[in-house]
Amino acid sequence: MDGRLILIKLRLLPILELGIDFCGFIGLLFSSSSSSSGMMHVALSSSFLLLACQGFTVPPTFVLQQQHHQQQQQQHYQQQQTTTTSLHAIGVLAKRAKEMDLRKYAEGGLDDDVQEKLDIIKQYTSSDNGNDSNNKEEVVGPLQQALTKRRGTISVVAEYKRKLDSGYVDEIFDPEILSPIFRDNGAAAVAVMADERMGGCTYDDVSAFVAEQSRAWAPCFVVNSDMIIDALQVARTAACNANALTLPYGLLKDNNVFGDLLLAAQAVGLESMAQVSTADEAQGAVDAGARILVVVGVEGVEGKYAVVENLVVPDGAEVCTVAAITARDNGELEEIEEAWMCRDKGFNSVWVADALYKGGNNPAEHPGAIINSMKAKSSVKYASPRARTGKGEGAREYLGDLLM
Repeated sequence: MDGRLILIKLRLLPILELGIDFCGFIGLLFSSSSSSSGMMHVALSSSFLLLACQGFTVPPTFVLQQQHHQQQQQQHYQQQQTTTTSLHAIGVLAKRAKEMDLRKYAEGGLDDDVQEKLDIIKQYTSSDNGNDSNNKEEVVGPLQQALTKRRGTISVVAEYKRKLDSGYVDEIFDPEILSPIFRDNGAAAVAVMADERMGGCTYDDVSAFVAEQSRAWAPCFVVNSDMIIDALQVARTAACNANALTLPYGLLKDNNVFGDLLLAAQAVGLESMAQVSTADEAQGAVDAGARILVVVGVEGVEGKYAVVENLVVPDGAEVCTVAAITARDNGELEEIEEAWMCRDKGFNSVWVADALYKGGNNPAEHPGAIINSMKAKSSVKYASPRARTGKGEGAREYLGDLLM
């Protein structure tokens, strides 16, 4: 139909009969365009608008569906904000408990190697080296290099815990058993949650992984993922000969504690991985000097990507982005699909913990198989992580990985 005829036949009465004004109707039609299926909604909305212009009444159910969609988006945003706030509150309580543990540890006397590292940190941070650190040339550390592969691939950080939040298995093998499994199946790094309350591990477990990896021809990097809030923990990490540690930016951003601990880690040759949950935290960590960001406590690939999507990175600097995969409360392998989607979205690496142990000792779903599958060149478009038929490239690769 000629466009001029449509204009001549334009009648807005059917829209007004719905109890909404024309401008409000237009705003409602296009409000969903930010969602993943927004284009479909816009197309449907445009069709109904044309019908309304020709004298047909827009179904009230359609308007209600659009309003319901808006409410769902708002609820998702509010839920995300609530989750972030709740995690911060839990972190504050955990930080207080950690401070008490550190006081008790210090009162018992420091080992010589820990005291030596602590002295190095104090000397470094009080000298011109610490003050001039921001003016130094950007250097990409070996861990960051290992985590940052070519586009279209993804690296994996496998976290070791003796205590799982999900409670999938009653017992996890010792470091001497799992360490070579992580390495042989392609993990770029092993993280050890050296917090007895949260992960059930100690700094002895960090040392055990370092010792086992040091005997390998191509060892994995070892990361201490304890809740680091003090230079004493940095010194202990260095005394274990680990390669890196994690720093929770949200708990350390006040009074420049985060920046001080970055310097402390630099003083003893450790790389730092900043844990962030919001775009503001991510930018703040980068501005403070962090070059490896781990997005934690955020659900969904889109939510994770939103944290790092608009980073402003200093000239000459490179930032590695890592997405922490949250274990689902089921026996499926949705975490593998999420790793593929994070890769396709542009993340350099994924951090996986509880999901590694969901299958227990199942030979088809052991930690090594999960790591291998996350690194596979598959996608949710062509393959399922549980595929066994061998149909399609992704399914064949996954099956082959499990049989190797």
